[in-house]
Amino acid sequence: MSQLLVNLSILFSQPTGIANYAANLFPYLKPLDPTLLISPTASNRFCSATPYTCYEIPGNLSPEQGTKGHFRRLLWTQFQLPRIYKKLRTHLLFSPVPEAPLFTNCRYVVMVHDLIGLRFPQGFSPLTTYQRYYIPQVLAQAEHIICNSRATARDLTEFFGIPAAKITPILLAYDANHYYYVDTVDGEKDGENRENCPYFLYIGRPDPHKNLHRLIEAFAALPNCQDYQLWIAGATDKRYTPLLEAQAEQLDISTQVKFLGYVPQHQLPTMIRHAIAFVFPSLWEGFGIPVLEAMACGTPVITANLSSLPEVAGDAAILINPYKPEEITAAMAAVATDSQMRSHLRQSGLARASEFSWQKTGQATVEILNHIAKGIGNRLSG
Repeated sequence: MSQLLVNLSILFSQPTGIANYAANLFPYLKPLDPTLLISPTASNRFCSATPYTCYEIPGNLSPEQGTKGHFRRLLWTQFQLPRIYKKLRTHLLFSPVPEAPLFTNCRYVVMVHDLIGLRFPQGFSPLTTYQRYYIPQVLAQAEHIICNSRATARDLTEFFGIPAAKITPILLAYDANHYYYVDTVDGEKDGENRENCPYFLYIGRPDPHKNLHRLIEAFAALPNCQDYQLWIAGATDKRYTPLLEAQAEQLDISTQVKFLGYVPQHQLPTMIRHAIAFVFPSLWEGFGIPVLEAMACGTPVITANLSSLPEVAGDAAILINPYKPEEITAAMAAVATDSQMRSHLRQSGLARASEFSWQKTGQATVEILNHIAKGIGNRLSG
C-alpha cells in the first residue's frame, strides 16, 4: 500500500518553470515515504542520489513534447492514473500542477502556480481554455489546494469562488547553490562588467503580460540612454519577439537592446551579478523566482508593485507601477547613478533572499499533505 502518490509526469531531463518546482520539492517529501510516478529519463536524473519508491510511467507526457505532450498527459491523468491509484491502494495523490483525475474516487491535493491564462486571456489560447474549463473542475474536487503566494490564493477565490480555508499559500524558493553573491574583484564594482557597456537585465519569456514593451519604452527615455544597454534573456517567441525588436528599431535603440535568446542556466548567475540592475516589470506573476535569484546574486532589483511580487521582494527592491513607463525609467536612472542606493539594495536583497529556501517550502508542504492524509485515514477507518 502506498499512502502517498506524487505525480511527477511533468518532469523531464532539463526542466524549467513548474517542472523545476517539482524537482526541487520532491526530495523534501521523503518523510511521507511517497511513491513517485516518474518516467525513466527523469528518474535517472533526479532520483539517483536519493532512493525512492518509483512507479514507471511513459516518458512522452512532459512539456518537452509540446502541445502533444500536454494532451497525452491529460489523457493519461484521466484514464491511466486512476488505475495506478487503485492498484497501489493509495490514500492520497499529490500533483505539483492543477491536474488530477475527474469524477473518480481519487483523493488529491494539487498545486496552483498562477491563473495567467484567465488574467490575460488570449483568444483561442490552449492555456486560457485549460484554466477556464478544466482547472475549476480539478479544484472543486480537490481535498485541498496549495498555491505559491497570497496573490494566487486571492485569484483562486476571485475566479473560482474557492473558500480560503481550502487554500494554503506556500512561498517558493531558489537554488542557493547556483545563485549566490560573489564579492567584486579586479575593479568590477556595482554590477559593472568592464568587458561590456553597463547593462540592465531582464530574464524571462517575452509574453505580453511580461510588459517588455513598456520596459523598452522606459529604457529609451533614460537620460544618457546611449551609455547603457538593455539585455533581454529568454527563449524567443515568433509571436512577440519580432514586435519588440521592431519597437527598439523605431525608438532608435536597436544597437543597445540585446535580445539574447535562451541563455543556459549555468551562465545566468554571472550575467545577473554583472548587471546594473535586474528589471522585472511583469504585470502579473504567481510568484516570481527570478526576483529572488537576482537578489541572491547581490544585484539591485526593480520590479512591479502588483500580484505576488511585493510578497517576494518585500522592502528589498524598488517597486514600480508597471503600467507607468516613467516610473520604470526613474528607477533605472536612480540605480544607475546612485552608488549608495545600489549598495543598500544589494545588502537588503541578500538578506531578503536568505529568508527563502526549498527546505522551508518542502517542510510546509509535508505538513499540509500529512494533515490531509491523516484526515482521510480517519474517515476511512471511521
